[in-house]
Amino acid sequence: MNLARQTDDEQTKLWNGPAGRAWVEVQPVLDQMFKPLEDLLVAAVATGAGSRVLDVGCGTGGTTLAVARRLGAKGSCTGIDISDPMITAARARAERESVPASFIRADAQSHAFTPARFDMIISRLGVMFFDDFVRAFANLRHAATEDAQLRFIAWRSAAENPFMTRAERAAAPLLPNIPARRPDAPGQFAFADQRRVHRILQESGWAGIDIRPIDIACTLPETELVRYLTRLGPVGLILHAADDRTRAQVIEVVRAAFAPYVHGPEVRFTAACWMVGARAPS
Repeated sequence: MNLARQTDDEQTKLWNGPAGRAWVEVQPVLDQMFKPLEDLLVAAVATGAGSRVLDVGCGTGGTTLAVARRLGAKGSCTGIDISDPMITAARARAERESVPASFIRADAQSHAFTPARFDMIISRLGVMFFDDFVRAFANLRHAATEDAQLRFIAWRSAAENPFMTRAERAAAPLLPNIPARRPDAPGQFAFADQRRVHRILQESGWAGIDIRPIDIACTLPETELVRYLTRLGPVGLILHAADDRTRAQVIEVVRAAFAPYVHGPEVRFTAACWMVGARAPS
């Protein structure tokens, strides 16, 4: 069995199915939660004439649109994502907000980019899902101009991000079929090991690699917490098909488990991430 092909197919099915639709539904909440991460990436984008930026794993396009606004007529920003529901939503947002960003529905690992097309490649939590990381980053290197900058944010370990795993830990007694997270598999915490990230980038042809830990305060409205918990992540994927009784029990238990993060009208947590930088050698 070709496990890499199986993994790739699983990711395609996931992000074009319930996970992709859930991200579209909860888009405003996620945009608010991760706005501090978006701001860091947007601030890193050079605004010189002709700047061409690629946003990898762009999702519903929040960061792509923010970069396009920053560049204005001086440059361009293209988002790429494997999810048709999210790309459709991103294109609709760009049209609705009159932002001249473009979007590609494709797998950045294998997409036939025009060689040396982009001056900068960015990603907000979108590069941890490839089945072959070296191949993916080599393909992005192929799409980059000489001395192009790579800048992305990825999660550190699950242990450092208890907010992100609290729902599945609380729900485990009620949902014994929650799939276990595999640390080296494609997924949210695939880049937990700093040495692994460095090796992947080095083997795929990037230079000047710089990996730094960042801890970013994030918030979401308390009124959106239950929707967030029941639509996203491993628990959300199972709950969409659960019966009403199980769903009600899980919501009660999981919502109670998040009490330490609730401060009046806000839910507050820290996103423990890596800020990764590299450049395409000349």
